[in-house]
Amino acid sequence: MIRIALAAALLATPAAADRLLSIGGSVTEIVVALGQQDRLVARDTTSSYPPEVEALPDVGYMRALSPEGVLSVAPDLIVSEDGAGPPEALEVLQAAGVPFVTVPDGFDRAGLRAKIQAVGVALGVPDAAVTLADETDARLAAAIEGIDGPGKRVLFVLSTQGGRILASGKGTAADGIIQLSGGINAVDAFDGYKPLTDEAVADADPDVVLMMDRSGDHSATADALFAMPALATTRAAEARALVTMDGLLLLGFGPRTPEAVETLAHALAHAG
Repeated sequence: MIRIALAAALLATPAAADRLLSIGGSVTEIVVALGQQDRLVARDTTSSYPPEVEALPDVGYMRALSPEGVLSVAPDLIVSEDGAGPPEALEVLQAAGVPFVTVPDGFDRAGLRAKIQAVGVALGVPDAAVTLADETDARLAAAIEGIDGPGKRVLFVLSTQGGRILASGKGTAADGIIQLSGGINAVDAFDGYKPLTDEAVADADPDVVLMMDRSGDHSATADALFAMPALATTRAAEARALVTMDGLLLLGFGPRTPEAVETLAHALAHAG
Protein backbone atom coordinates (compact mmCIF):
# COMPACT_ATOMS: atom_id res chain seq x y z
CA MET A 1 0.00 0.00 0.00
CA ILE A 2 1.35 3.38 -0.95
CA ARG A 3 0.10 6.02 1.48
CA ILE A 4 -0.15 9.32 -0.38
CA ALA A 5 -0.49 12.65 1.44
CA LEU A 6 -2.47 15.43 -0.25
CA ALA A 7 0.68 17.33 -1.16
CA ALA A 8 2.06 14.29 -2.96
CA ALA A 9 -1.18 12.98 -4.43
CA LEU A 10 -0.45 14.49 -7.83
CA LEU A 11 2.48 12.07 -8.11
CA ALA A 12 0.06 9.14 -8.23
CA THR A 13 -1.56 7.88 -11.42
CA PRO A 14 -5.24 8.00 -10.42
CA ALA A 15 -6.54 8.44 -13.96
CA ALA A 16 -5.67 4.79 -14.65
CA ALA A 17 -7.52 3.58 -11.53
CA ASP A 18 -10.94 2.29 -12.49
CA ARG A 19 -11.49 -0.05 -9.52
CA LEU A 20 -11.98 2.34 -6.62
CA LEU A 21 -12.59 1.39 -2.99
CA SER A 22 -13.95 4.28 -0.94
CA ILE A 23 -13.54 4.17 2.84
CA GLY A 24 -15.51 6.70 4.89
CA GLY A 25 -19.02 7.94 4.30
CA SER A 26 -18.04 11.49 3.39
CA VAL A 27 -15.42 10.31 0.89
CA THR A 28 -18.00 8.12 -0.82
CA GLU A 29 -20.45 11.03 -1.00
CA ILE A 30 -17.77 13.19 -2.59
CA VAL A 31 -16.89 10.47 -5.12
CA VAL A 32 -20.54 10.31 -6.20
CA ALA A 33 -20.94 14.11 -6.22
CA LEU A 34 -17.92 14.28 -8.55
CA GLY A 35 -19.68 11.91 -10.96
CA GLN A 36 -17.15 9.13 -10.39
CA GLN A 37 -19.52 6.52 -8.96
CA ASP A 38 -18.99 4.18 -11.93
CA ARG A 39 -15.43 3.60 -10.70
CA LEU A 40 -16.60 2.37 -7.29
CA VAL A 41 -16.27 -1.39 -6.78
CA ALA A 42 -16.82 -1.43 -3.01
CA ARG A 43 -17.30 0.75 0.05
CA ASP A 44 -17.05 0.51 3.83
CA THR A 45 -19.90 0.17 6.32
CA THR A 46 -20.04 3.90 7.07
CA SER A 47 -20.77 4.65 3.41
CA SER A 48 -24.56 4.63 3.30
CA TYR A 49 -25.40 7.69 1.20
CA PRO A 50 -26.57 8.05 -1.46
CA PRO A 51 -28.68 4.91 -0.93
CA GLU A 52 -27.56 3.27 -4.19
CA VAL A 53 -24.02 2.79 -2.85
CA GLU A 54 -25.38 0.25 -0.38
CA ALA A 55 -25.68 -2.18 -3.30
CA LEU A 56 -21.87 -2.28 -3.49
CA PRO A 57 -19.84 -4.88 -1.61
CA ASP A 58 -19.13 -3.84 2.00
CA VAL A 59 -15.53 -4.39 3.17
CA GLY A 60 -16.38 -3.66 6.82
CA TYR A 61 -16.08 -0.83 9.32
CA MET A 62 -13.30 1.59 8.43
CA ARG A 63 -11.52 1.22 11.79
CA ALA A 64 -11.76 -2.58 11.77
CA LEU A 65 -10.89 -3.48 8.18
CA SER A 66 -10.08 -7.02 7.14
CA PRO A 67 -7.25 -7.03 4.59
CA GLU A 68 -8.71 -10.17 3.03
CA GLY A 69 -12.04 -8.39 2.55
CA VAL A 70 -10.36 -5.35 1.03
CA LEU A 71 -8.20 -7.36 -1.36
CA SER A 72 -11.14 -9.57 -2.38
CA VAL A 73 -12.64 -6.67 -4.36
CA ALA A 74 -9.32 -6.13 -6.20
CA PRO A 75 -9.10 -2.34 -5.91
CA ASP A 76 -6.45 -0.47 -7.86
CA LEU A 77 -6.95 2.63 -5.70
CA ILE A 78 -8.20 3.11 -2.13
CA VAL A 79 -9.33 6.56 -1.00
CA SER A 80 -10.01 6.83 2.70
CA GLU A 81 -10.94 9.21 5.45
CA ASP A 82 -8.27 9.61 8.09
CA GLY A 83 -8.35 6.96 10.83
CA ALA A 84 -8.73 3.75 8.81
CA GLY A 85 -7.24 0.66 10.43
CA PRO A 86 -6.27 -1.31 12.38
CA PRO A 87 -2.53 -0.83 11.76
CA GLU A 88 -1.97 -4.56 11.25
CA ALA A 89 -4.49 -4.58 8.41
CA LEU A 90 -2.82 -1.61 6.77
CA GLU A 91 0.53 -3.38 6.97
CA VAL A 92 -0.90 -6.32 5.03
CA LEU A 93 -2.35 -3.96 2.45
CA GLN A 94 0.99 -2.20 2.20
CA ALA A 95 2.62 -5.45 1.15
CA ALA A 96 -0.03 -5.80 -1.58
CA GLY A 97 1.06 -2.50 -3.16
CA VAL A 98 -2.38 -0.98 -3.61
CA PRO A 99 -2.21 2.86 -3.76
CA PHE A 100 -3.90 4.25 -0.64
CA VAL A 101 -4.80 7.95 -0.40
CA THR A 102 -5.71 9.31 3.03
CA VAL A 103 -7.92 12.38 2.81
CA PRO A 104 -7.33 15.04 5.50
CA ASP A 105 -10.01 15.75 8.07
CA GLY A 106 -11.19 19.28 8.67
CA PHE A 107 -14.25 20.49 10.52
CA ASP A 108 -14.73 24.01 9.19
CA ARG A 109 -15.28 25.63 5.80
CA ALA A 110 -11.62 25.45 4.84
CA GLY A 111 -11.40 21.82 5.93
CA LEU A 112 -14.44 20.85 3.91
CA ARG A 113 -13.01 22.51 0.80
CA ALA A 114 -9.67 20.75 1.32
CA LYS A 115 -11.38 17.36 1.69
CA ILE A 116 -13.36 17.73 -1.53
CA GLN A 117 -10.29 18.85 -3.46
CA ALA A 118 -8.15 16.05 -2.01
CA VAL A 119 -10.61 13.45 -3.28
CA GLY A 120 -10.69 15.14 -6.68
CA VAL A 121 -6.90 15.12 -6.93
CA ALA A 122 -6.77 11.44 -5.94
CA LEU A 123 -9.30 10.57 -8.65
CA GLY A 124 -7.63 12.70 -11.31
CA VAL A 125 -10.53 15.18 -11.59
CA PRO A 126 -9.14 18.27 -9.81
CA ASP A 127 -11.12 20.77 -11.90
CA ALA A 128 -14.42 19.09 -11.10
CA ALA A 129 -13.42 19.07 -7.44
CA VAL A 130 -12.74 22.82 -7.46
CA THR A 131 -16.20 23.38 -8.95
CA LEU A 132 -17.85 21.14 -6.35
CA ALA A 133 -15.89 22.79 -3.54
CA ASP A 134 -16.93 26.25 -4.75
CA GLU A 135 -20.59 25.24 -5.00
CA THR A 136 -20.59 23.56 -1.60
CA ASP A 137 -18.89 26.52 0.08
CA ALA A 138 -21.34 28.97 -1.48
CA ARG A 139 -24.29 26.93 -0.18
CA LEU A 140 -22.62 26.67 3.23
CA ALA A 141 -22.02 30.42 3.37
CA ALA A 142 -25.69 31.04 2.57
CA ALA A 143 -26.76 28.57 5.28
CA ILE A 144 -24.57 30.28 7.87
CA GLU A 145 -25.76 33.72 6.86
CA GLY A 146 -29.35 32.66 7.45
CA ILE A 147 -28.78 31.76 11.12
CA ASP A 148 -30.44 34.18 13.56
CA GLY A 149 -30.32 34.65 17.29
CA PRO A 150 -27.79 34.02 20.05
CA GLY A 151 -26.19 30.62 20.10
CA LYS A 152 -27.40 27.95 22.49
CA ARG A 153 -25.04 25.81 24.56
CA VAL A 154 -25.04 22.36 22.97
CA LEU A 155 -23.78 19.11 24.49
CA PHE A 156 -23.06 16.46 21.89
CA VAL A 157 -23.45 13.02 23.47
CA LEU A 158 -21.82 10.19 21.55
CA SER A 159 -23.09 7.48 23.87
CA THR A 160 -24.54 6.76 27.31
CA GLN A 161 -23.00 3.31 27.71
CA GLY A 162 -22.86 2.16 31.31
CA GLY A 163 -24.73 5.25 32.43
CA ARG A 164 -21.78 7.52 31.57
CA ILE A 165 -22.00 10.48 29.23
CA LEU A 166 -19.39 10.27 26.44
CA ALA A 167 -19.29 13.80 25.05
CA SER A 168 -17.51 15.86 22.44
CA GLY A 169 -14.91 18.40 23.35
CA LYS A 170 -13.01 20.58 20.88
CA GLY A 171 -11.55 19.60 17.53
CA THR A 172 -14.21 17.08 16.53
CA ALA A 173 -16.78 16.91 13.77
CA ALA A 174 -19.47 17.49 16.39
CA ASP A 175 -17.70 20.61 17.65
CA GLY A 176 -17.32 21.88 14.10
CA ILE A 177 -20.93 21.38 13.06
CA ILE A 178 -22.23 22.93 16.28
CA GLN A 179 -20.18 26.06 15.66
CA LEU A 180 -21.13 26.29 11.98
CA SER A 181 -24.80 25.99 12.98
CA GLY A 182 -24.60 28.92 15.37
CA GLY A 183 -24.33 26.92 18.58
CA ILE A 184 -21.75 26.90 21.34
CA ASN A 185 -20.10 23.65 22.36
CA ALA A 186 -20.93 23.31 26.06
CA VAL A 187 -17.69 21.39 26.63
CA ASP A 188 -14.41 23.10 25.75
CA ALA A 189 -11.96 21.85 28.41
CA PHE A 190 -10.52 19.03 26.28
CA ASP A 191 -10.06 17.80 22.71
CA GLY A 192 -11.82 14.77 21.27
CA TYR A 193 -14.40 12.58 22.98
CA LYS A 194 -14.21 11.78 26.69
CA PRO A 195 -16.52 10.48 29.41
CA LEU A 196 -17.81 13.20 31.70
CA THR A 197 -18.45 13.05 35.42
CA ASP A 198 -21.90 14.02 36.63
CA GLU A 199 -20.39 17.21 38.01
CA ALA A 200 -18.83 18.11 34.67
CA VAL A 201 -22.15 17.66 32.88
CA ALA A 202 -23.92 19.81 35.45
CA ASP A 203 -21.23 22.49 35.10
CA ALA A 204 -21.60 22.42 31.30
CA ASP A 205 -25.34 23.05 31.81
CA PRO A 206 -26.34 22.72 28.15
CA ASP A 207 -29.44 24.29 26.68
CA VAL A 208 -29.71 21.42 24.19
CA VAL A 209 -28.43 17.85 23.96
CA LEU A 210 -27.46 16.67 20.48
CA MET A 211 -27.17 13.00 19.51
CA MET A 212 -26.99 10.85 16.41
CA ASP A 213 -30.24 9.23 15.34
CA ARG A 214 -29.02 5.68 15.87
CA SER A 215 -29.78 2.62 17.95
CA GLY A 216 -28.03 1.04 20.92
CA ASP A 217 -25.58 2.98 23.07
CA HIS A 218 -25.47 5.82 20.56
CA SER A 219 -29.15 6.63 21.09
CA ALA A 220 -31.51 7.37 23.95
CA THR A 221 -35.06 8.56 24.38
CA ALA A 222 -35.64 11.97 25.94
CA ASP A 223 -37.20 10.28 28.97
CA ALA A 224 -34.21 8.00 29.55
CA LEU A 225 -31.65 10.69 28.79
CA PHE A 226 -33.01 13.40 31.04
CA ALA A 227 -33.65 10.94 33.87
CA MET A 228 -29.88 10.42 34.13
CA PRO A 229 -28.56 12.17 37.26
CA ALA A 230 -25.84 13.86 35.20
CA LEU A 231 -28.40 15.67 33.04
CA ALA A 232 -31.43 15.91 35.28
CA THR A 233 -30.56 19.37 36.66
CA THR A 234 -29.53 20.97 33.36
CA ARG A 235 -31.46 23.54 31.36
CA ALA A 236 -31.74 20.97 28.57
CA ALA A 237 -33.57 18.59 30.89
CA GLU A 238 -35.87 21.34 32.12
CA ALA A 239 -36.82 22.18 28.53
CA ARG A 240 -36.59 18.54 27.36
CA ALA A 241 -34.42 19.87 24.55
CA LEU A 242 -33.05 16.87 22.64
CA VAL A 243 -32.08 17.04 18.97
CA THR A 244 -31.23 13.90 17.00
CA MET A 245 -29.93 13.76 13.43
CA ASP A 246 -28.62 11.20 11.00
CA GLY A 247 -24.99 10.66 11.96
CA LEU A 248 -23.49 10.79 8.47
CA LEU A 249 -25.39 13.95 7.57
CA LEU A 250 -24.50 15.58 10.89
CA LEU A 251 -20.84 14.64 11.19
CA GLY A 252 -19.74 13.67 7.68
CA PHE A 253 -18.40 17.02 6.47
CA GLY A 254 -19.13 16.23 2.85
CA PRO A 255 -21.25 17.83 0.12
CA ARG A 256 -24.37 17.72 2.32
CA THR A 257 -22.84 19.84 5.10
CA PRO A 258 -24.85 22.95 4.05
CA GLU A 259 -28.01 20.86 4.50
CA ALA A 260 -26.74 19.67 7.88
CA VAL A 261 -26.11 23.25 9.02
CA GLU A 262 -29.57 24.39 7.93
CA THR A 263 -31.23 21.40 9.61
CA LEU A 264 -29.30 21.68 12.86
CA ALA A 265 -29.61 25.46 13.11
CA HIS A 266 -33.40 25.17 12.71
CA ALA A 267 -33.60 22.35 15.24
CA LEU A 268 -31.50 24.25 17.80
CA ALA A 269 -33.61 27.37 17.38
CA HIS A 270 -36.79 25.42 18.08
CA ALA A 271 -35.53 22.97 20.70
CA GLY A 272 -37.18 23.10 24.07
